This record gives sequence, C-alpha cells and structure tokens, in this order.
Amino acid sequence: MKICISSTMDKEGAIADKRFGRCPYYAIYDQATKDYHFIENEGLAEAHGAGLKAAQTMVDQGVQVVITGNVGPNALRVLDAGHIKTFAMKGNKVEDQIKYYQAGELKEITTPGAPHGGKGRNGFGHQR
Repeated sequence: MKICISSTMDKEGAIADKRFGRCPYYAIYDQATKDYHFIENEGLAEAHGAGLKAAQTMVDQGVQVVITGNVGPNALRVLDAGHIKTFAMKGNKVEDQIKYYQAGELKEITTPGAPHGGKGRNGFGHQR
C-alpha cells in the first residue's frame, strides 16, 4: 500500500504540510518496503486547479491513502473516484503520520474544506 503525506520538504524528517494542493512536496510511503520517496508538487505554481492536479498525480502514482490537512471539493472528488481514502493529519512530522495512520488514530476526511481560490488571492483576483 502506498500512502501520501503532504510535505514541506523533500527529505525524511520533513514537517507535514496542511495544504494538499499547495504543499511543495509529497512524501510517498510504501508499506511493503517501508521506504519513502518524495515528489515535487507540479501544480504548486498553477493559478487554479492545484488540488485537482495533485489528486490526479496521486491516482497516477497508485496511492491508496492521502494524509493532509485540507482538501478542496474538486480534489476530494478525484480522490474518491480513484478509491483513495483521505485522512486528516495529526501532529507535525511526516513520519508521525504513518504511525498515527497505522494505529487508527487519524480521522477520515469525507467532506471537503473550502476551495483555495487560486494562487494567493483566495478567489478575489488582483487587489490593491
């Protein structure tokens, strides 16, 4: 089973990031090998649709579980369609998320958070 954790860095010891679509990296943990590999979030610079692109990346990576802080409605719809379960993170470290998940201590996310609204303006466009 592959588990994705939204991450602030691309190395072990990283802090988990509460933003699914806007985190810089994803830590992919393989339960069979107990190894991590990190991938860069290619949708981070997108003006819109970062969460949607991130969700499709998880489907393409063969991930079965995502652990993060917030997932918007479009991303959650893609994750659900890909049969990927989504859980709310607890604590700070990426490695801790795996321990909490395996212990059954994480709450499943079944309803989306608010959509992000684009890169930095929360859907309000260019403001002065």
